[in-house]
Amino acid sequence: MGPGVNTFDRREWLARSGGGFGGLALSWLLARDGLCGETAAPESRPHFAPRAKNVIFLFMYGGPSQVDTFDPKPELDRWDGREIPVYRKEDAFMVGKTKPTAMRSPFSFARHGECGLDVCELYPHLARHADDLCVVRSMHCDSNNHGPALLQMQSGSLLSGHPSIGSWVNYGLGSESDELPGFVVMMDHQGAPVNGALNWSNGFMPASLQGVPLRSSGEPIAYVSPPKGITPGRQKAQYDLLARWNGDYARRNPADAELEARVASYELAYRMQSRAPEAVDLAGETSATRRAYGLDEKVTSHFGRNCLLARRLVERGVRFVQLYSGGNQGPRAWDAHDDVEKNHRLHCTETDRPIAALIADLKQRGLFDETLVVWGGEFGRTPNTEGGRGRDHHARGFTMWLAGGGTKGGTVHGATDEFGYHAVEDRVSVPDLHATVLHLLGLDHERLVYRHSGRDVRLTDVSGRVVQELLA
Repeated sequence: MGPGVNTFDRREWLARSGGGFGGLALSWLLARDGLCGETAAPESRPHFAPRAKNVIFLFMYGGPSQVDTFDPKPELDRWDGREIPVYRKEDAFMVGKTKPTAMRSPFSFARHGECGLDVCELYPHLARHADDLCVVRSMHCDSNNHGPALLQMQSGSLLSGHPSIGSWVNYGLGSESDELPGFVVMMDHQGAPVNGALNWSNGFMPASLQGVPLRSSGEPIAYVSPPKGITPGRQKAQYDLLARWNGDYARRNPADAELEARVASYELAYRMQSRAPEAVDLAGETSATRRAYGLDEKVTSHFGRNCLLARRLVERGVRFVQLYSGGNQGPRAWDAHDDVEKNHRLHCTETDRPIAALIADLKQRGLFDETLVVWGGEFGRTPNTEGGRGRDHHARGFTMWLAGGGTKGGTVHGATDEFGYHAVEDRVSVPDLHATVLHLLGLDHERLVYRHSGRDVRLTDVSGRVVQELLA
């Protein structure tokens, strides 16, 4: 060594360099949480102060009827059995069975809360929260077919291959939990909706942003537990070997972003092995909580359990939770082609008590103001009859509602015509809904973009506006 050069032995070098490893870890943690200047990725922080931190999307798959739930139409009583003047034959999905004649609702309505919100008789428990609901009666979408309508409501596009809204939210905000997925999906006990996993796909985004199906019984996440006979030591050895191989490949292929996402998924799965079972373990919940969600009654037990799990998941930092009511297709979903009274009496009863309990529970735990609850399906149903007792698919006007998370409770936005056929006042499109949800989470839908195939892609594509009237 030349003069003036500091020298130190091997032990001192290890001591000095070892202290730096902790600094590397600390800098990563600070960057991840946005506490380290500009080192955090720009797509993992809100654009402005958010009103909500989490979303619970209560998806009534199959298409709930607006005129039988939250949008009463006295004109249907007067026109029952007569041809309504707004009917369009080209709107019929079940051509030949759907007729232009009006069909009155088999359910009665009453006004609830200080706001006087009209709610059908099938939602008595939810009606007690009328002043918390922001009801949108002027929704419309672009397809009356389950497949593309589901994709549009989930991803903003009628075509498959686009990221779902849960993926966009986690791309924009990042995950609050290191041990649970940021986007969780819970299906109905009778099966998955049409399109299956495409409804919660990450599309062209990294695989780590896809929705993770959560089971309400047994192993909470499929294949997350190691196979029988694999000891923790053996699993760690396998994991370390895989990490070494991935590291070697990453050094040789620094531009391969897919590998980074795949590694992140593996690491998350490893951490979930201990956290996921605890998240779905309801043993610590009180008997009063179980009764409130309807866990002890057959008709409400499944959806009630999923609603309770949704509360537990947002408590633990899961950013976006989606629950499906209705499975497979036909009468097992809200797809009331044959008999709307029988269909909706079943599905409203399955969901009424659990949804009311979820809202009350979120309030009691101080989570309601920061958790956005969304209720609705892929479209509505015709006010005219199909086969005498049923209602067909309908995209021209239907109802959804929002609660909590910075929304204006006790309000009704927009309107359909006197028959509940066309959305005619303050119309809200699916991109409008998505833009509003993102806004409540602190995300500007025009700035939340992902570069794909040479262009900046948005959840709302080239349209969408924030519906300011829905905001508190």
